[in-house]
Amino acid sequence: MNSKLRIYAFSIPWNLFLLTLGSSLVALSIQSVAVPHEFLSGGVSSISLLFYYFTSTLSPGLWLLFLNIPIAIGGWFLVSRRFVLYTAYGMAAVSIWMELLSSVVLPIEDSLLAAIAAGALLGGGVGTALRSFGSTGGLDIIAVILHQRFGFRIGQIGFLFNMCVLGVGFWLMDTDVVMYSLISVFVSGQVTDHVLSMFNQRKLVFIISNQAQAISRAIIEGAQRGVTILEGRGGYTGQPKQVVMTVVNNLQQKKLEEMIFTLDPDAFVIFENTFNVIGKGFSKWKVY
Repeated sequence: MNSKLRIYAFSIPWNLFLLTLGSSLVALSIQSVAVPHEFLSGGVSSISLLFYYFTSTLSPGLWLLFLNIPIAIGGWFLVSRRFVLYTAYGMAAVSIWMELLSSVVLPIEDSLLAAIAAGALLGGGVGTALRSFGSTGGLDIIAVILHQRFGFRIGQIGFLFNMCVLGVGFWLMDTDVVMYSLISVFVSGQVTDHVLSMFNQRKLVFIISNQAQAISRAIIEGAQRGVTILEGRGGYTGQPKQVVMTVVNNLQQKKLEEMIFTLDPDAFVIFENTFNVIGKGFSKWKVY
């Protein structure tokens, strides 16, 4: 990412755009798919839906807004003021979108397909919002706190929390509905993690070769990537070996393979997927 794009990615308009887009997907998932099928959507919104299903005193959007307020106060002290201010916008946007979409129902009759659609939309919305410096509120705030302090993946935190909420749902709702909700929650967690990692995933490459120096120069000059030379030793032969380590994006993999095997047809190469790469030439460390 060049410097101009990097600066724009951290600008206020870009963050508000991500939050607006993410909140619209979250609202569409809840209001237009989950509510018509009486699903629990996951996170704090599940609690708001339980209140809505069994009291009908307030709309799901208003219940969600009221439940988010004490959690946002906690985020003010445990994350950052910037995060909470952006999240306040995200929370308000979700509630507004839910009111605007109150009469919109996606024409999905099959419950299984509806559960998958609800989970995909919700996960896409949450992941998109979390790519900003804020979130859509609720469980996202709790997840960011645990992610920053203990390194837990945000999708996994959501899944564990939702298991507790769905456990309550088994006592109050039809079992089939809760099982479909479970499918939706699982899909949501997977999509959230995928959206958060899809632009940061890179290939970690280890190259064991007798032409390590030549390969290193080719990577530096041809792929414009840095390399690290590791000193190794063959387990069977006991002979010293140099191991070239580098990180490339997915589009550079084929070019890298061509460079390596042109210089050394007998090279041994390992490609590993990474969840995130932070540093020069890749992602910048993100602090909420």
